[in-house]
Amino acid sequence: MRRRGLFAMGGVALSIVALPRSGITAQPFAGQAGSPDDAIRRLIEGNARYVANTLRPADHAAGRAVRAAGQRPFAAIVACSDSRVVPELIFDQGPGDLFVIRVAGNFINDDALATLEYGAAVLGISAIMVLGHASCGAVGATIDSIRDNALPPGHLPNLVNAIRPAVYDVMPGRPNDLLAAAIAENARRNAGKAATAAPILSGFHASGRIRSVAAVYEIASGKVELL
Repeated sequence: MRRRGLFAMGGVALSIVALPRSGITAQPFAGQAGSPDDAIRRLIEGNARYVANTLRPADHAAGRAVRAAGQRPFAAIVACSDSRVVPELIFDQGPGDLFVIRVAGNFINDDALATLEYGAAVLGISAIMVLGHASCGAVGATIDSIRDNALPPGHLPNLVNAIRPAVYDVMPGRPNDLLAAAIAENARRNAGKAATAAPILSGFHASGRIRSVAAVYEIASGKVELL
């Protein structure tokens, strides 16, 4: 796809800001969080409303015409496919606010990196959050695979192999809760991957345009804890 066509997908055309060393430009949109810290604060404040059961009233139908003209997400969330993890609900955000990537085990592969690059270079996201969650079955299955010295059938080894490094990182410390430790480390490792992926995402991080963070969602309480 030509670069001009790629930018046309971004919706409303506003001022273009060059990304050093990447060869790609970014389009900031009116109404987005003004800085990475603002974007992360917006997520945490939304989660606090969710935990307190004080979600903002929302009429999702009212904004359909505006959303049809383009999208303006302020943050990307790399989340697990677990059906109990719903980023828009967890952070009290509406349609079009979050750019969500979901895969069992919330890890970042080449496809996810390309998606995040699109979010950064075209949509103008200000923050990336890699969101692990308590009792993650994908991480648990990886631990079982390591302990049993056996891979699961089908395409599941691809998932296990992506999460395995995080488990290996925490095993030498013999944590009391290996699953919780591996879930947190997996989120940290993948947030680091997002921050250092050259040249596009690393360029945005170096210039302060984007910040990547890791967090864990506690399903029982609804609270998101930054790591």
